[in-house]
Amino acid sequence: MPAQHASNDLMVSLVRAGHLATFEELPALVAKKADAAGLPEARFYLADHQQQVLREVTGEGPDARRGGEELPVDRSAAGHAYITGVAVRDGDEPRYWVPILEGAERLGVLHVMWTGDPDRSAMRDLASLVGLLVIAKRSNSDSYARLIRTEPMSVSAEMQWTLMPPGTFADARVTISAAAEPAYENAGDSFDYAIAGETAHLAIFDAMGHDNTAGLIANLAVGAFRNQRRRGTPLAEIPQGVESTLIQEFVRTRFATAILAEIDLTTGEMEWVNCGHLPPILIRGEGVRELDCAPTHPLGMDLGLPVNVCRERLEPGDRLLFYTDGIIEARDAEGNQFGVQRFVDFIIHHQVGNQPVPETLRRLVHAVLDYHHDSLNDDATVLFFEWHG
Repeated sequence: MPAQHASNDLMVSLVRAGHLATFEELPALVAKKADAAGLPEARFYLADHQQQVLREVTGEGPDARRGGEELPVDRSAAGHAYITGVAVRDGDEPRYWVPILEGAERLGVLHVMWTGDPDRSAMRDLASLVGLLVIAKRSNSDSYARLIRTEPMSVSAEMQWTLMPPGTFADARVTISAAAEPAYENAGDSFDYAIAGETAHLAIFDAMGHDNTAGLIANLAVGAFRNQRRRGTPLAEIPQGVESTLIQEFVRTRFATAILAEIDLTTGEMEWVNCGHLPPILIRGEGVRELDCAPTHPLGMDLGLPVNVCRERLEPGDRLLFYTDGIIEARDAEGNQFGVQRFVDFIIHHQVGNQPVPETLRRLVHAVLDYHHDSLNDDATVLFFEWHG
């Protein structure tokens, strides 16, 4: 049978069989269908929350990984495929590691033996379909949630990760990526983004405190933000709508700072409001500058300050950084802050090195953790946006 026909048959067969399969049933299902199509030893590995290890999914045990391997992202052939997004041959055998992606979101890697067509399209197709199946099954699977954790998670972090969108999205117009630490103790930081026709909506929130209440505030702020924009509320009026929701629950006792932005993906016209937050950073070529905008008060304080909608015309290739203070205020043993300059230089250096955006942010948050001895005193979140034009 021609390779393309075999690949097509595999895809159709796996899609049909996967409709009623659970997450735990996927490893056996993928291996069976792949073996029948001439792709033996198919098994897949998923990355943990902090993207430090790749864990084999076996379908056994409460975390669906009993008896499976665990491979480091930074020191393995599998990790190299995950980092670069390119299939990697492992040793002299026709053994490959293929990145598993859902769009631009990195999920893990597929292991497979392959001696077929040189372009390796069949194994890439299989990896793509595994990604779709994982996405379809993970939202209602506690086994998946356990598998991607390497330590216990706080209640506030549980809420945050359930609420926030995927860490990465990309199409022909934009690349959006975000990262947050501490992954298992995140309380008051949150980010949100969405694409509606020709408009990109972006937001980052930093709620007061580092407890479950901070998590509630951040969740409520994101929910209210989504509710307002989906009603078609103009950007200038969204802060008041979000604040009203927060005040109903917390009566001016707690607050959240935020940046709320809308970007026209056709023209590059950006509008944003600053609710007591650190200003966004614009990277244009080799130039870097903060985007000044007279801030209104943090959401929930009800101080009556005016809301200023500021504007910036983006150029193709422009990159925006929204971030919380935990990124720049991490300190080394001598008490020196990580700082804005080090933060921006890190992004630029890795972008010049052609690292994928999600990989740049993965390395950034680990650099911040290393700088602060692997333990942050505050949540650290960064949201990256690039307009391709």
